[in-house]
Amino acid sequence: MTRTRRTVNALVYGDVDLNLIDGSAVWAQSMVQVLSLAGCRTRLALKAPVRTGRLVDPLAELPGVSVVRTDRVLSPVRASRVLRELDERERCDLLVLRGRKLVAQVVSDGHFDGRIWAYLTDIPQSAAEMTGEAAEELGRIAQACRHLLCQTEELRCFIEAWVPAACGKSVLYQPSVPVPDFELPAHEAAGDPVRLVYTGKFAPRWNTLEMTRLPVALAQRGIRAELHTVGDKVHDDPHHPEFHDRMTRALRGAPGVVHHGGTPRQEAMRIAAGCDLGLGWRHPELDASLELSTKVLEFGTLGLPVVLNRTPAHEALLGPDYPLFVAGSGTLDDAAEAVARAAGSPADFRLAAARCREAAAHFSLERAAERLRGHLERAFPDRPAALDGRTRPLRVAVAGHDLKFFNRLLEHFQSLPGLEVRVDHWPALAKHDPAASRELAAWADVVVVEWCGPAAVFYSRHKRRGSRLVVRLHRFELYADWPSQVDIDAVDQVICVSPHYARLTRERTGWPEDKITVVPNWVDDRQLDRPKAADARYRLGMIGIAPSRKRLDLGLDVLEALRARDPRWQLSVKSKMPWEYWWIWNKPEERAHYDAVLRRVQSSPLLDGAVVFDGFGPDVAVWLRRIGFVLSTSDDESFHLSPAEGMASGAVPALLPWPGSDSIYDPRWIHDSPAAMADAIAATAADGWEASAALARDQLRASFALDTVRSAWTDLLHA
Repeated sequence: MTRTRRTVNALVYGDVDLNLIDGSAVWAQSMVQVLSLAGCRTRLALKAPVRTGRLVDPLAELPGVSVVRTDRVLSPVRASRVLRELDERERCDLLVLRGRKLVAQVVSDGHFDGRIWAYLTDIPQSAAEMTGEAAEELGRIAQACRHLLCQTEELRCFIEAWVPAACGKSVLYQPSVPVPDFELPAHEAAGDPVRLVYTGKFAPRWNTLEMTRLPVALAQRGIRAELHTVGDKVHDDPHHPEFHDRMTRALRGAPGVVHHGGTPRQEAMRIAAGCDLGLGWRHPELDASLELSTKVLEFGTLGLPVVLNRTPAHEALLGPDYPLFVAGSGTLDDAAEAVARAAGSPADFRLAAARCREAAAHFSLERAAERLRGHLERAFPDRPAALDGRTRPLRVAVAGHDLKFFNRLLEHFQSLPGLEVRVDHWPALAKHDPAASRELAAWADVVVVEWCGPAAVFYSRHKRRGSRLVVRLHRFELYADWPSQVDIDAVDQVICVSPHYARLTRERTGWPEDKITVVPNWVDDRQLDRPKAADARYRLGMIGIAPSRKRLDLGLDVLEALRARDPRWQLSVKSKMPWEYWWIWNKPEERAHYDAVLRRVQSSPLLDGAVVFDGFGPDVAVWLRRIGFVLSTSDDESFHLSPAEGMASGAVPALLPWPGSDSIYDPRWIHDSPAAMADAIAATAADGWEASAALARDQLRASFALDTVRSAWTDLLHA
């Protein structure tokens, strides 16, 4: 039977004035267009009364879009109130916001917690700017948001590195540009005069005043030129009090400047398409920006080559050999020289135009809508077909003392239509409110217990007739007394994360085979799949080195064998240190093991400067960008998540044969000894690393991807 997806209701508000054309106003227009293309019913709430419909009027004609107008300019406080009133009138599934002060205010009011998709650009983008106060505020925002929408991978990684609450919530939402509704002229070479174009806001760091001097600077080089400008937002900058007046005068009368004022977006694109070269040249202060310029992408869509600064982001977008980067220190003369290069070399002109066109093709509204649909489908899944015909929601209780391995599954349960979910969070392994737990057991149709410990014992003894009890068993419970205390007759399903531990569970407990099933650990493959750093293939990674059975010493054996051949090899360790676990550090044999291992790191010539201990934290996706091979050298594991996380990130897994490893991972990744592991890693790095990483990623997605595991758990609820 074909199932119809439910329509998602979106509410959009940006702390921007849509009467003035700049990047933030264009963002609001594009956001609504993309939501409409993605199939959402969308309301756009305006910040200011409409004085010109250039940006707003086209939106009202889109399918499922309505515009909520205002008769006054809204402050963040007033805007938060208006949004709440709109939500009470008709509840939204997601609220898309732009503007840090606005988002902070909405978060402070608390009404939309869990439904906010925040697009933050006006935030600190360097370590020097990220104060403790700013990080704390961003942490509060991240906790209240469902998603943080980040323009670039660099911005996403920066936020996650500084704001732990953002990890797992930050998703890429890149700029998008519309397809022109007119036929594009051919751009084979610069004309005479060379027609330059700039669209957007006029501000000091955007070099817009300096741009108005380009026609004169080019005339001095014997090149006739015109500058065409589109836009009506001239900044009042307190640091440059004279800028507004000087910019306004230049737009009105500077030699060679043709100012078109503010226009609808398609008209602005038509004007730009009639020119030869786009200008994305900015002050060097903006070179460290972690954002992408929508203007560059829009010019590329029109087939225009763009003169712009050489930055890491622009090199990644257009290639390091892009011919129209502004050289030198980015002065007016440097920009004029880049324009002169385009005017004098048709080959450079065509190459630059092709690069810009190819880059922009990835940022169309249609591509953006396709990416957004993926986020929406995960956030708003379909009602399970097995629940069709029920007269009330399926009541699901989730119980346990530590839900960190279950959090994304719980989040999925809570988002599923047709389920009502409650959580019995035990403060400690054997500590809870018995009355509350009994009440929950009587209420629930299905109880899921995370960890086969005291909670599993309790719920097996208080199961309501006709309800369903599912218990997930991890490694450490199997070697304790709790399984023997569980009333297995009351348990419908015991979940193990690997075939090896399912077999051990049957052998040690004697439980019926048909009650024990395997559902692997989940890996958020979408979050972890990010571009690798340039030197990743020569960096090994280990996640978690305590207790001693994790065998960091064997990882060092591998590193020494590799560095004996090539000094480029490094090892990064992301872990708490053993002394941070009291139950480990109280054991003399554990302290002795780590004393020997750490002394070896300090004294071995082959390890000198080659081992880095990185801080424990949730920013695993950021850390894995630098890792080419993830090691698993343990004596024993129930699953060992870190190789799987590495596979999702595009790293190659390398495992020693701990019991059961070959029931989880492809034997090609498992090696008999540290020496054999080092040989295989060296050979893969020399030839075939990319292919091996791609294969590993494909295997991960087929078996352990979050969506796959969520589907298996959903089936368990209503089996």
